[in-house]
Amino acid sequence: MSCVGVLKMHAEKDFESARYLSLGTFRKTGVRVATPVWFAEMGGKFYVFSAGNAGKVKRLRNSDRAEVAVCSLTGKLKGNWVSARAHVVDDGQTIQRAHDALVSKYGWQMKILDFFSGLSGKMKQRAFVEVDTIIEVETASA
Repeated sequence: MSCVGVLKMHAEKDFESARYLSLGTFRKTGVRVATPVWFAEMGGKFYVFSAGNAGKVKRLRNSDRAEVAVCSLTGKLKGNWVSARAHVVDDGQTIQRAHDALVSKYGWQMKILDFFSGLSGKMKQRAFVEVDTIIEVETASA
């Protein structure tokens, strides 16, 4: 396994027991905007959801540059930022699998959120985001 593969596995292990992820997206000016979100891991990638008209979704439509870090419910960082690429998911099957993974992780909390989102009509306005971490390794030149 390559050094990059080992480092990526280590970074993903940091997220395994975490309940919240700080998703940093970037404005056109390059300023990071961090938002605490629920997330679920699936196939080595993280999936989050948000209102389709949220700022983070708009920023990701302009650029796939992102960063993630383990955080608390309020967004207080509990780990280091990790570079990532993120994009809004359009594939219905991937969206369903991501939603199922979130229900599996958050249980009754996700089900209650889904219930009220369904009543208000906001469920149909959700956007799902796929996040793939990138581990950059600098190697010394000989």
